[in-house]
Amino acid sequence: MTRLTARFWVDAYLSRLRFQEIPAFVTAHGDDTAGAVLVKLNTLDGAAQAFHRSYDLMTGARQWVELISGAETDVDAAIRKQQEFDPDLWVIEVEDRQGRHLLDEPGLE
Repeated sequence: MTRLTARFWVDAYLSRLRFQEIPAFVTAHGDDTAGAVLVKLNTLDGAAQAFHRSYDLMTGARQWVELISGAETDVDAAIRKQQEFDPDLWVIEVEDRQGRHLLDEPGLE
């Protein structure tokens, strides 16, 4: 199975969000080829969630799992900590009062 570059995935994800009229911004540009991606969901009420992609070694499945949720300041602190470990990390901030991030849709795993 061919893996997509991080940049290609990010561009496709942002296009899908735009199609649904969900605002999203790249707040940290990681490595174009192999950078990991974090998605921060800001519900614009002081709360947020951060998601990262996880790989199940037993099944080979990829899925988005919650890294942290809570006050936006706490989520931002957790993201900064991840960036200290991984300078190639992409961070995408999605802003949606309804809590839509589309990560559970087919094709985004």
